[in-house]
Amino acid sequence: MNKTEAKKRIEEINSLLMKASEAYYNEDREIMSNFEYDKLYDELKALEDEYGIKAEKSLTENVGFTAAEFLPKVRHEKPMLSLDKTKDKEILKGFLGDKEGVLSYKLDGLTIVLTYEDGKFKSGVTRGNGEIGEDISNNIPAFTNVPLKIDYKGHLVLRGEAIITYSDFNKINDELGVGFEKYKNPRNLCSGSVRQLDPNVTKKRNVKLVIFSLVEIGGSKKTKDEEKINATFENQMNYLDKIGFETVFRKKVNKNNILDTIDFYAKDVVTNDYPSDGLVLIYNDIAYGVSLGATSKFPRNALAFKWQDETAETTLRLVEWSPSRTGLINPVAVFDTVELEGTNVSRASLHNVSIIEELKLGIGDKIKVFKANMIIPQVEENLTKSDNLELPKNCPICGSKLVIKNNDGVKTLMCENEDCPVKNTKGFENFVSRNCMDIEGISIATIETFLSKGFIKEYADLYKISKYKDEIVGLEGFGEKSYKNIIDAIDKSRDTECFRVINSLGILGIGTANAKILARHYNNDIDKVMNARLEELKEINDIGPVLAKAIVDYFNDKKKRKICENLLKEVKIKKGRSGGGSAKLQGLTFVITGSLKHFENRDELVKVIEENGGKTASSVSKNTNYLINNDTASNSTKNKKAKELGVKIISEDDFIKMIK
Repeated sequence: MNKTEAKKRIEEINSLLMKASEAYYNEDREIMSNFEYDKLYDELKALEDEYGIKAEKSLTENVGFTAAEFLPKVRHEKPMLSLDKTKDKEILKGFLGDKEGVLSYKLDGLTIVLTYEDGKFKSGVTRGNGEIGEDISNNIPAFTNVPLKIDYKGHLVLRGEAIITYSDFNKINDELGVGFEKYKNPRNLCSGSVRQLDPNVTKKRNVKLVIFSLVEIGGSKKTKDEEKINATFENQMNYLDKIGFETVFRKKVNKNNILDTIDFYAKDVVTNDYPSDGLVLIYNDIAYGVSLGATSKFPRNALAFKWQDETAETTLRLVEWSPSRTGLINPVAVFDTVELEGTNVSRASLHNVSIIEELKLGIGDKIKVFKANMIIPQVEENLTKSDNLELPKNCPICGSKLVIKNNDGVKTLMCENEDCPVKNTKGFENFVSRNCMDIEGISIATIETFLSKGFIKEYADLYKISKYKDEIVGLEGFGEKSYKNIIDAIDKSRDTECFRVINSLGILGIGTANAKILARHYNNDIDKVMNARLEELKEINDIGPVLAKAIVDYFNDKKKRKICENLLKEVKIKKGRSGGGSAKLQGLTFVITGSLKHFENRDELVKVIEENGGKTASSVSKNTNYLINNDTASNSTKNKKAKELGVKIISEDDFIKMIK
């Protein structure tokens, strides 16, 4: 490669990386895997070093992405640098040397800078390009764990990672209404939630902020207390814990225990609820770390450690093309089973057509697979590169001709047939699910069979399926017993609750949570929901104008209204407040922790809370009214947090007295 060719390649790689960063940070989507990004970044740096050429606005010199246009811009008090990184444990140990350090999770979310003055919250700004970020101050009060008043009256600047836990992420996906694709990962969902113009979106998604750095405390002249706090990283974090912040999980390390501590994290990350893409090692002695200075891009007081992904070679046997209800055809690699991180893996998402083309895939190719961040299966590399994989020309469901869409250089395969049965399949899948009509034993395969045979066209048809008994019993894989189980499950669902019917209809944007709000507001009267006016719906807490319009539009559509009316002829909705509920808990938010003695499980207790007008959350915050814990005197994390925030801790017995 001569210098001209090198310059061309350098600009090409930098442009690709800039697009990937823009998509990842500003548009909350991924156009390449972490592995691909790191590989291209390393190639860019190597070429720049070898040929002495820098790309214009090279990502090896710049430290972020351009802030989005729709949010106000703010310049940071102190520029935010990236961390240099390694995947080698010995390099991390060598970096520490004879010093004491602190090893913590490198959380995978959106970095936020908080500023406090005189004990009050002043501003919140995203990282942006490290120098200029986006002002999201209006959204900070909607975070579940950020105090707006603190017991420190000076100037305080902190950095933290906004995250959505895996458990909250899964719950949000479970509660999505029909018409919405599942969110891909917590990081992208969090970024989109934090950078919303509507704080209610941030609040509903349980966004947390975990502090990982104290940037500034006090003025140029420090008090003795401030000097003590600033002496070590551990002192800083302990102090922030004390005044009400949630700080990153961490462990002190030295040359004797650092390798064992890395191994501890490698095991812990598999079950950790907080998304993480590695570790951070920082010198505990603040003054020593500051004395080391920084390069143009990296501080010298800390080093990031990225997991050395376990890889395995296997053979690609098939690429499945899975249609979604939006028409997007998603490619999935199917390969010979391999063991990664202690589990058997045989499938991995290929994301889009562009990634397939870049990997030059073909059936029978030898490929390397790994688990990104030890969790998500990915195809790392194609060793054969036969590049002979044929893209499907027709939709695997309806047979319509597929089209390739190109969005900013990312190619995707789409079915544009509005009558594609997959949309109906997904609708029925939603209809029979646990949070809707709860019809056990009807799988996607069964739905597809019934649709293809013409047994069902709309939801009410499921309740008339018995007229096809002979045909169903004669189908391969069915028989008398399977038929009886299906009929019993369908009949069991005839006596149902209002929120289940609302949730099952597939109203755009209406999932379990909002269906319960509507049912509760209209006292389980489905007719009132069907005939509700736009203005009255807009006034319901947590519904708002967008969902209100979706509800009105649904029931104004004659075809959809008829589908609902036909369904109501087949089911019976429990009138009034179900389960003997009331409005006694209206406006109250509860958090549940510990073991239960009166309720079979937490879902049962949650149901009682909601039936009586209350809400539940997964973590204690300033918005929590009660923490339910039978061990009211324990020193658990949630109990401590409740005491700090003045949240009342009650037992199950106390709760039962509240609703009697």
